[in-house]
Amino acid sequence: VPAAWQRPFLNIFKHFRVEEWKRSAREGDVAAFTDTRLKGTVYRIRGSLPSSSYLQLPRTGTQSLGLVGRYLYLLFRPMPRKHFVVHLDVATEENQVVRISFSTLFKEFKSTATWLQFPFICGAAEGSADDCPARHGEECLTGAAPADVRWTCLVLDLHSILSLYLSRRYSHLKSVKLCSNLLVKNLFTSDLVFDPGVTFSEARHADLACRGIAPMPREMAFPVPKGRKWHDLYDYIRFPFEGSKLPYDSIQKSCLSPMAALEDRVCQLLRPVTLTKAVQDRLSLVHQITSPKAVSAHGRG
Repeated sequence: VPAAWQRPFLNIFKHFRVEEWKRSAREGDVAAFTDTRLKGTVYRIRGSLPSSSYLQLPRTGTQSLGLVGRYLYLLFRPMPRKHFVVHLDVATEENQVVRISFSTLFKEFKSTATWLQFPFICGAAEGSADDCPARHGEECLTGAAPADVRWTCLVLDLHSILSLYLSRRYSHLKSVKLCSNLLVKNLFTSDLVFDPGVTFSEARHADLACRGIAPMPREMAFPVPKGRKWHDLYDYIRFPFEGSKLPYDSIQKSCLSPMAALEDRVCQLLRPVTLTKAVQDRLSLVHQITSPKAVSAHGRG
């Protein structure tokens, strides 16, 4: 079976032995350390300019990761009050290479036939001084990460991104370049949507497997202390969100429905998404700032 070794998911850092730096490259201030809260190794990438420090897989541009999983999972935390950039090079079925980039530096969505640039809007903990509803204004929607930015599980649907924005068919992931300023726990690819708010028993009861939804594997999970809930501690962003009719012009938590309590998760997954007024207002502001244009105007190539 093609790519059977990549299923049900592939731990990219483990498979390519990132810590040995033989199949990966690093430039500038890149260091590994043990994070006591996450109970594992974390890579810190920092620098005065995003391009000055980076972690890259594979080692050279002539190589390819050859990973075919539809979804790319990035477990990371932007550094407070800093900017970061991430570049993904993906191949289409027509053997064209498209770069997908997202960054807190980007002020608006830009697109060419070979490059998609998405602004990344960092969320702050609800109720904090950096929380958007608390600040009321466009300045909270763009710029550097807030002081209390959280660890995030970002799920990128590479198939849908190419289809929605360029009308291309996704083939495989060629390379990943993680630029400062970031803390990165790991990268994974999979054809399944892993949801940290769903337990194994809930998944079996609701037969979520037939919908391509599965509980978060232990290898990918952030630790949750007893009595706490995952979504109270971390951010989960899926982009683009399934069911959205228009392409979003930025990557942010608001693109999702608000995460309900654990006991409501299965019901939420099985019913149409309803956005709260606060989220709708924030999305409206985002669209005003990024001035969304018809995708065709940016060039489909």
